Parts: sequence; structure tokens; C-alpha cells
Amino acid sequence: MKQKLYLECYSGISGDMTVAALLDLGADPMVLDVALKSLPLSGFETKVSRVKKAGIDACDFNVVLDNDNHDHDMEYLHGDGKGHEHSHEHGHSHFFGLFHHHHHDHVHRGLKDITEILNNSGLTDKAKIMAIKMFDIIADAEAKAHGLPKEEVHFHEVGAIDSIVDIAAVAVCLDSLGIDEVIVPVLYEGTGTVRCQHGVLPIPVPAVTNIVNAHHLNLHVTNTKGEFVTPTGAAIVAAIRTSDALPEHFKIVKTGIGAGKRNYERPSLLRAMLIEEITPTKSLDKDEIVKLESNIDDATGEALGYTMDRLLQAGARDVHYFPVFMKKNRPAYQLNVICKEEQIDTLQRIIFEETTTIGIRIIRMERIVLAREIKKVKTSVGEVRIKVCTMPDGTQRAYPEYEDVVAVCQATGKSYQDVYRLIVSEV
Repeated sequence: MKQKLYLECYSGISGDMTVAALLDLGADPMVLDVALKSLPLSGFETKVSRVKKAGIDACDFNVVLDNDNHDHDMEYLHGDGKGHEHSHEHGHSHFFGLFHHHHHDHVHRGLKDITEILNNSGLTDKAKIMAIKMFDIIADAEAKAHGLPKEEVHFHEVGAIDSIVDIAAVAVCLDSLGIDEVIVPVLYEGTGTVRCQHGVLPIPVPAVTNIVNAHHLNLHVTNTKGEFVTPTGAAIVAAIRTSDALPEHFKIVKTGIGAGKRNYERPSLLRAMLIEEITPTKSLDKDEIVKLESNIDDATGEALGYTMDRLLQAGARDVHYFPVFMKKNRPAYQLNVICKEEQIDTLQRIIFEETTTIGIRIIRMERIVLAREIKKVKTSVGEVRIKVCTMPDGTQRAYPEYEDVVAVCQATGKSYQDVYRLIVSEV
């Protein structure tokens, strides 16, 4: 069975949370380290550690930038003047879109520069394509938010390094785990506002709403204050999600938990699960069947015989008739036809045409049938079809198909009973 990845985003999603959850799930940290060191970028290092959030043990992935840039960024982001509490936290999602239209100095990188950085790294082709797709999604969203052409969206130095590392890391980890199918049913988001370079923005920030809109993601806004979904987080989901519906029955193979940096009343944890779909074995199948019933008091045996042939040819599941005594003790027949709902029109027309009946009763019934399949098996008397039925306790019974038994009898001159027993003994 192919394993699928399920991302449970009940407290949002960001780049670092995703990397941490995938590492916790078993993505190779050595492979990640080598890949990140191969990026033609300087001024950062990464730390992987264990932290406790709401008493839950989780993995933490931290991009540590030189010059302690991240400390005052976080203070600026939340505007609370308490920078020291937020050490090693970074509000990178809001450094997108610091624009410099005319000059292009080394501190600002556009999508083209970032694509080059990724293409000149040691990432696998698959990881490169995935990472570039994520950046492309962010650039589109930021361009729309700021009313600029995509080429003119530039990422602020700090935010750029942070996001390049997070996004490259996610792509490397997914590739390392060999994941192709990703299920993300819904993204939970908070409410309120957040400060960025341009002023105060509503949550979800415009880049996030643009990604949600463009990629048909399901968003659920909670009344918890805070930003749960970062543009990077939304872009990751938009780029990798293959389905938003969990299979009806599945088993969890492994769980990874990634910690976020923000401390809101809802602990920021991202759970990633490797799941395998299971098909429950059904032995009893319930379905609806219809019985068409009519009393016929003056039809000949031939007419009824012909009616039965026509009904079976037209697809009736079963046809039978039996003698009944009607009013004034008149001998007659009751005709019963078993069929599916959609066959009623066709079959009732045949009954009216071929018999003298003037009324048909329609009875809808529930029936329980054993799960069954027809298999072709090779026996000493040739290839025959057998019907295999699965009993409620899981055991199986095999019944040779009548026509095939008859064909063997005609070819060999053996009796029906002998051929039937021979086939059953060999199945």
C-alpha cells in the first residue's frame, strides 16, 4: 500500500512547523543538513531540537540568522516591546514585499534570484521543482496583494533567507520520505491584526487569502487571536496537497509533531501523519431490490413460459410463478419478478404486453447478499468459472457455474454430479 501524508492544521501551518513535523516523521536530518549547506546562501544556521508545547513532546526546527536579526523582527511584528521573550523567533512571513522598483541591491531578492539560488543548490531535481513551485505561489499572492507584476516582488533579505531555508527544507524532507500524496482537509486560522513593514494587516494576511482563493484551500477561521497560517505555510499546502478528503478507513503508520514559535492560547503544533488506507472486508452487502408481483388468471402455460424468457432476457434478476387460488376458487398463477429499481419500466411493459394482467404490485425490499466474485480456474476438465462467496465468518465457499459444468458434461459424456464434484474437489 502506498503511504499518504496527512497534515492536521488545527493550529495553522508555517514553514518551520512543517519542516519539524516531517523530521519528526522520519525525514533524514543528515540529508537535510547536506542539502541546506549546498544552498549558495550565507548568514544562517539551522538548529533541530525537542521542545514541549502544552506538555506534548515536539520537534523544533529553527533558522538562526546572523546579527540577531530575528529578535527585533519578532518584537516589531507583535509590537509589544518585549523582544527578549521572543528570542529565536522569527516573523519571516511579513518580510515579503518590501519593494524597491528602481534599484536592485544585494539585500533584496526577486523570484528570479531565489529560483537561481535553488537551481544552483545540491537539492534533487524533484525537491528543486517543489521548492520553486512554493515560491512561485507566494510571489503570485504577494504580487496580487500589492498590485504589482510578479517580477517586481522582492523579498527582504531577512525574510528571504528564512523562507528559502524553510521552503528548501520542506521540499528536501518530502523528497526524503518519498511522499507523493498529501491530504490537507482544512487550515485553521486566527483573527485580529498583525504588524508588518507596511503597517497593520488583518489576519489572515492578504497573501494568505490570495493563496487560499487561488488554490481552493479550505479555511476555517477560529476566534482565537493570532496569525496561525503564514504565507509560507499556505504556499506549502497549495503546492503539495493532492486531496482534501481523508479516506473513510485508514491506519496511522507514524506521527510527527512540529512546534511553531508563536505562543498563542492555542498551542502551535502541526501534526503530520503517514497513513495507509484500509479496505474493510465486507462479507454482507445490503442493497435494495424490487419485486414486481401480479396475479394472472387466464394465461396459458406457453404464454407464461414465453413471458419468463422475455423478462430474463431483458435483465430481470429472477422470475418465477406459482399456482394460487383466487376468489371463487379460481385457479391462477402469481408471477414474481425480482429486479433493480431502474429496470421497473422495461419489465412492467413486458408483463403488460405478454400477459392478461391489469395490475402489478411493486414491493421494495432490502436484501442481504454475501460478497461474491466470479473466478476462472483451471481444472483437469478444462477452465471453468466458479462463484466464490465469502461467509460472515470470513470463510469461503465455491460453487461451479452451471453453464460451464454442462459444457464439460457435453464434451466428456460424464454425468452432471460427477463433473460438479470433480471441479469442487480441485478448486
